[in-house]
Amino acid sequence: MIRVGVVDDQALVRTGFALILESEPGIEVAFQAADGREAIAAAHRHRVDVVLMDIRMPELDGIAATREITSSTDARILILTTFDLDEYVYAAVRAGASGFLLKDTPPDDLVHAVRVIADGEALLAPSVTRRLIEEFVAGSTELSTVAGLDDLTEREHEVLVLMARGMSNAEIAEQLVLGETTIKTHVSRVLLKLDVRDRVQAVVAAYETGLVRPGHP
Repeated sequence: MIRVGVVDDQALVRTGFALILESEPGIEVAFQAADGREAIAAAHRHRVDVVLMDIRMPELDGIAATREITSSTDARILILTTFDLDEYVYAAVRAGASGFLLKDTPPDDLVHAVRVIADGEALLAPSVTRRLIEEFVAGSTELSTVAGLDDLTEREHEVLVLMARGMSNAEIAEQLVLGETTIKTHVSRVLLKLDVRDRVQAVVAAYETGLVRPGHP
């Protein structure tokens, strides 16, 4: 059973998402919250796998709530936004979000997104991954260091670069002429060695360390 929290300051939006998810087999809405403070408290009271998180809310915004929840629980955050280039989305990913979804996303896509995030994958389309990462890394001129990067094998290094280019596991498998299961294993090892929560955070690390540079093939 996938347990989900829904956080939005608009009651109609919260209720709508909750109704869609509750109607799906294997998904249970564990809590609803109207702002970031409520979300943090609820996330600590209820064990949830995924939290749908609005960004702009009173009391405490979704970015601060995301940072707190990802640092103190195992819940994964799926950001809800009205605009796909919302500047706050970049900060949310830095805060630990595993992806984002437009609020006008069709119900089937919402359900799919929750299942993908719960399964440990990141929910960012390849084109969105590139645009998102490049946008917020482009503003930084200083390269960061990430523990574990030097521990990657040559193959894992290769997989990380392709991940950062926005490729899915299937596309990486085709590129490297390997099985998709093998690629999943490599991805898991990359996340473990870099000590990051998911694919998005690994991609951020790849850009911030200079392993991959925006605009470079």
